[in-house]
Amino acid sequence: QVQLVESGGGLVQPGESLRLSCAASGATLDKYAIGWFRQAPGKEREGLSCIYRNGRTYYKDSVKDRFTISRDNAKNTAYLQMNSLKPEDTAVYFCATECIPTTTRGILADFGSWGQGTQVTVSS
Repeated sequence: QVQLVESGGGLVQPGESLRLSCAASGATLDKYAIGWFRQAPGKEREGLSCIYRNGRTYYKDSVKDRFTISRDNAKNTAYLQMNSLKPEDTAVYFCATECIPTTTRGILADFGSWGQGTQVTVSS
């Protein structure tokens, strides 16, 4: 079973950028679709982006102009580049395998493996 570890979170000011990493072990990442999710305090978890094995990408509308998902199968790592960060982006960010974009519930990964998350705080 694949294990995922997120990194790259931290405290940044509004307008700054961060790149999150999702490192896989126990299996090769190229077998999976990989998604990024976040959960803010008191809010439901939301799917942000998903990248399929063939490189096709999907984004939540509210982040598609600022966030970019990518994968480097040779490094067994996926990434989420986040630009123009806003205070409302503050959350714990997770990566997961087996993401699926849906028309009614957004991006899901109900049957995937999840990492432990990395905290992103956007504050001046």
